[in-house]
Amino acid sequence: MASRLVRPGSGKLIAGVCAALADRFNLSRGLVRLVFVIFGLVGAGELAYIILWIIIPKERR
Repeated sequence: MASRLVRPGSGKLIAGVCAALADRFNLSRGLVRLVFVIFGLVGAGELAYIILWIIIPKERR
């Protein structure tokens, strides 16, 4: 079973959204970041990233 969807406290570049999605769905963090960059080039990535940043809780230590 995959882990919960939470932004990690470490191993993140900006807010941890891509790391959270990659960890949750067992994907490469680099792959998820690349997808967000591609979506950003067409205008959808930034808005999706900000929305996910707001709704994905931060990992508790």
